[in-house]
Amino acid sequence: MKSNQVIMDFDTALYNKSEVLQNITRLISMHKAGKLGGEIMPEDARPSIIDLHSSDNYHFLTLPMALNYQRNSYTLWQSAAKAFLDKECNAIFHPNIVAEMSVDELRTLLLRHKVALQPNKHVDTWQRVSKSIVKLFDSDIRNLFIEADFDISKIKAIVQEVNKKDFPYLSGHKIFNYWLHVMEVYTPTKFKNRQEISVAPDTHIIQGTLRLGLIKGNIDEIAQNRTVVSDAWTELLNKTDIVPIDVHTP
Repeated sequence: MKSNQVIMDFDTALYNKSEVLQNITRLISMHKAGKLGGEIMPEDARPSIIDLHSSDNYHFLTLPMALNYQRNSYTLWQSAAKAFLDKECNAIFHPNIVAEMSVDELRTLLLRHKVALQPNKHVDTWQRVSKSIVKLFDSDIRNLFIEADFDISKIKAIVQEVNKKDFPYLSGHKIFNYWLHVMEVYTPTKFKNRQEISVAPDTHIIQGTLRLGLIKGNIDEIAQNRTVVSDAWTELLNKTDIVPIDVHTP
């Protein structure tokens, strides 16, 4: 299968929508009953001492997310928790402090508990996102949501379109949507138009989407165009009571 033929080979018209929706409903029910595992998620490593309403909470859940690619998520968030509880390392979760740090100092702090694994790329990403929060949102990522009136469509426009280059990896399709999901779960934030938060098409979601019959194709080819996966879920769940991101964990 050639890469430029992948999208054409996804034919969502061939599956039985009613049957797939029944399977999705069953999966959600099974997950709620604890039959699928996943009771403990990577972000559950968040230190309980963090005030849910504080900027610390929002920044703790934001900055490591930008490094959450091609690595074990559980290990990443455990490392982030250790760094947060380390008095010397805690500064890395304050964008205004990070923005003024030398690269060498930031590198030392990020590597101490292995929050960063790549001494150059990860450090640069962390500082670029921090500087963007300082520049665009007055050092507080919560101001993004206030500016956008908590509307997912507006938040997407700000981060993924207007300021995409200012948020490396965090603005990417997969991580961005999962980050919004984490904001809902681990902060008091309530979004408008939350149906606009798409399934975050990681490898597990791609595999599940194939098994459920929503799309067809080779998993490696599909991974090169993950929006096809999220589009398939959006089409399936349109005009139902299920919001795409709510099927992510189940």
